[in-house]
Amino acid sequence: MELAQPRDLGQDLALGKRRHNELCRQKRVFNARNRIVGGDTEAWDIQVRDQKIKEATEKARHETFAAEMRHNDKITCILEGRERRDKRSLCKAINDFQQSFQRPETRREFDLSDPLALKKDLPARQSDNDIRNTISGMQKFMGEDLNFRERKKFQEEQNREWSLQQQREWEDARAHQRCAEDLYLKTRLQFDETAKHLQNLESATRKAVCVAVKEFNKSQATESLERKIQEKKQEQEDNVAEISNLLHGDLLSENPQQAASSFGPHRVVPDRWKGMTQEQLEQIRLVQKQQIQEKLRLQEEERQRDMDWDRRRVQMARAALLLERQQRRQQRDLRRALDCNNLSLAKEQRLQKKYMEEICTNEPTEDYFTQFNTRSR
Repeated sequence: MELAQPRDLGQDLALGKRRHNELCRQKRVFNARNRIVGGDTEAWDIQVRDQKIKEATEKARHETFAAEMRHNDKITCILEGRERRDKRSLCKAINDFQQSFQRPETRREFDLSDPLALKKDLPARQSDNDIRNTISGMQKFMGEDLNFRERKKFQEEQNREWSLQQQREWEDARAHQRCAEDLYLKTRLQFDETAKHLQNLESATRKAVCVAVKEFNKSQATESLERKIQEKKQEQEDNVAEISNLLHGDLLSENPQQAASSFGPHRVVPDRWKGMTQEQLEQIRLVQKQQIQEKLRLQEEERQRDMDWDRRRVQMARAALLLERQQRRQQRDLRRALDCNNLSLAKEQRLQKKYMEEICTNEPTEDYFTQFNTRSR
């Protein structure tokens, strides 16, 4: 009885696993209905699902990073705003302190660098009675107004010329005003005469227009009455003609020829079509029956094709099963032959080992050599 070695168990397990994978592959390959040439849809579906899972994981990781970045940005904005407020408060406190306790006026040397020193200083001479106008200051001298009389005479002459010029301008203005008033009176009288004449013409024209309008209205009324009588008469004639046309026309008589289109015999006028004829209905029913028969024939061919595919698949599966059984039988025969060979080799090795031991202890006998040679042969 042979003992199963761990290596043999591993080989049998691997062989069974390969055999199972081969059977699964044969089911996928020999199934003509679910097979796609050169592709494994289940593996593709698994790959697509794995890819979607990977993309979802990556998206979630990116969203987490984005949320963390937004949180960090918000914290950074808050800290920057706080820093700006602190700087603004510090600058304001420094300015307030400088305005309160470090004003330029409080310096000892401010009078040397005061920008408003010239504005604050008094002028050299405020008036003739200024007490600061000393002799050494040289701001006032005796006898400075030497041309007083000529200046006064020139001023009097200038005032007289100005008065005469004003009188002449006043007289000219009065003369222009009198001329303008006379012209205005003449123009006003002319306008009044023209308005009176136009008023007379307007009253005469209005009377003539009223007479003409009255005559025109009378003629229009006469023409309107005659036109209404003529229209009523024409309307009655049109109604009689329309009734006659409808009674003898194709619409009420339902003539099928009126629906014929000028674009071809296979087209009709929709607003005149009264329906299909019995011949057309029979032809449509015949075409429908032919279509039903054709559909049944195609379904029968599809069913026969499916049956052929199923039969081929069963035959191929049966052939594969027979081939696997034959391979198993051949492997079993080979294993048995190999076991027999290994058993004979083991026996020969034992005899050889025993022979070597006997050689070491004493000389072998002739019967032993004969037995060993026979077994070897």
